[in-house]
Amino acid sequence: MKIIFDILRGMVIGLANIIPGVSGGTMMVSMGIYDTIISCLNHLFKDFKKSVMTLLPYGIGMVAAIVVLASVIRYCLATFPLPTNCLFIGLILGGLPAILTRMKGKKKGAPGAIAFLAAFALIILLELFGHGEGAEADVSFGLVQVILLFLVGIVASATMIIPGVSGSMMLMLLGYYNPVLTAIENTVKALGALDMGALLTGVGVLLPFGLGIVAGIFGVARLIEYLLRRWEGITFCGILGLVIASPVVILMGVSWSGVGVISALVSVVLFAVGFGVAYKLGE
Repeated sequence: MKIIFDILRGMVIGLANIIPGVSGGTMMVSMGIYDTIISCLNHLFKDFKKSVMTLLPYGIGMVAAIVVLASVIRYCLATFPLPTNCLFIGLILGGLPAILTRMKGKKKGAPGAIAFLAAFALIILLELFGHGEGAEADVSFGLVQVILLFLVGIVASATMIIPGVSGSMMLMLLGYYNPVLTAIENTVKALGALDMGALLTGVGVLLPFGLGIVAGIFGVARLIEYLLRRWEGITFCGILGLVIASPVVILMGVSWSGVGVISALVSVVLFAVGFGVAYKLGE
């Protein structure tokens, strides 16, 4: 049963990383598995078997969600933006009880309050001044493009693992969001059609990007573990600020035009569903 729950948790993280404005790191915190994943990443080579067995279900869920549901999520966001975003707001806020429980008894004080406010303000400011999408990047095969994809992968992974910071939003700002999602979709289609030319083209985009993600994840994981080891209470205050700011940012980016009674009711129901799922997965 635990492995099924871990795969479901991985799917939630994968879906969060697809949606601009939603952070995979936030979902890890909300489901109570953030420091477990950070620890496994940092001890992957020291305790290889245990770390791999812990991370594998999450990885399976993430890949499955990204590969299978990327197109569905993009359609839902375009067609039903408020209900879809309310589902993820519920998923984020449903983990707050677990976070608050974890923070009990930890030394926080004034530094904790400052960390909370600074983290909250950072996410709001990123939304206010970083809103928009950069010009779509060139991902045609070439040495420069390969290096850029690797570097973009590092940046994206860093923002994916830091709670409250949306990796997909960062990809949008850099102009790589649509090219990368299109490459994923085309690669999946090429596998089904056994089209080797299209498959090689997709791999040419996704391989350097994926290697960059791996490199970035390990770098950020070491930093996060250090902060949790030295200043756990203060670090969690900062994480709480990032998490609470996320729903605010999501609502700031939603178009409210044309929202009717039915849409509002569906949004409330999906919020409750998301909250319940996150609360259950965080137990």
